Amino acid sequence: LLACVAVAALLLVAPGDVDAGRHGRGRGSAAHRHTKGLRPGKAAGAAARPYPANATAGEAIERRFTRWVRFMGGLDHSVFQRALNRALLPTTRTIVVDRTPGAGDFTTIQAAVDSLPLINLMRVVIKVNAGTYTEKVSISPLRAFVTVEGAGADRTVVQWGDTAGTAGPWGRPFGTFASATFAVNSQFFVAKNITFKNTAPVPRPGALGKQGVALRISADNAAFVGCNFLGAQDTLYDHLGRHYYKDCYIEGSVDFIFGNALSLYEDGVLRAVQVLRAGGQPHAGRVDWSRELTDEEAKPFISLSFIDGLEWLKL
Repeated sequence: LLACVAVAALLLVAPGDVDAGRHGRGRGSAAHRHTKGLRPGKAAGAAARPYPANATAGEAIERRFTRWVRFMGGLDHSVFQRALNRALLPTTRTIVVDRTPGAGDFTTIQAAVDSLPLINLMRVVIKVNAGTYTEKVSISPLRAFVTVEGAGADRTVVQWGDTAGTAGPWGRPFGTFASATFAVNSQFFVAKNITFKNTAPVPRPGALGKQGVALRISADNAAFVGCNFLGAQDTLYDHLGRHYYKDCYIEGSVDFIFGNALSLYEDGVLRAVQVLRAGGQPHAGRVDWSRELTDEEAKPFISLSFIDGLEWLKL
């Protein structure tokens, strides 16, 4: 079993060593992995330019932001590795989920996921028929190449209501990470035409332990097309990896898209919901500066090359 796990890990995380060498980049450098090195570091032998002695805190933050824009826009964060792309391979298995017993292969999405091999290396499509599936779903790290396809984002909904403060199996609070209704930990995941929802109510501003994640994606090379993400605080945990969101609707109140991923959001809708205070919204503590990117600065962030999409994205 350990040998199988080792082989699977090599297939999933080290497919592009040849291309990496071709571009003169060592695979061992943490600064060149996509989920690492997201902040510009100091070049070897170069001294960082000091901030002016009279710079305000806001000016210092703006300067760091400008450096980050140049760094990310220059694509120096990319490993230039070609991801293992089995999306081109034919679907080897289709599983149907339907709430009505006997109408599909399984009545829950989690049962369909659990039916896959512990180490899955071929594309499997889980078709989820129309209905509301009240369940918590988790896809383990080595169950890669899974597609979850609904009958339409308005017709197929998977929902749960955990928050960071919800007590877990051992009596301790889940925390934000484990509050997710749908958690993806495996590479090459695709979701189409489905709604991921956290049913926890919209919290009051400043409330503690009310983070409720609708979906958490903690793996590389994932795509979401025609999906809804509904929640309040911390709706979409875009945790790690390179991700693509196309024609998606994302709704929440506080920090409702967050994480360390490199992601491209295209043709989507973001909607902020909130509980209004009788006295209006407080303005204290807000930044005292704004920065509008030029077209040239913004261009790298709205291209598939930002997430190396031409190497792995095949819908």
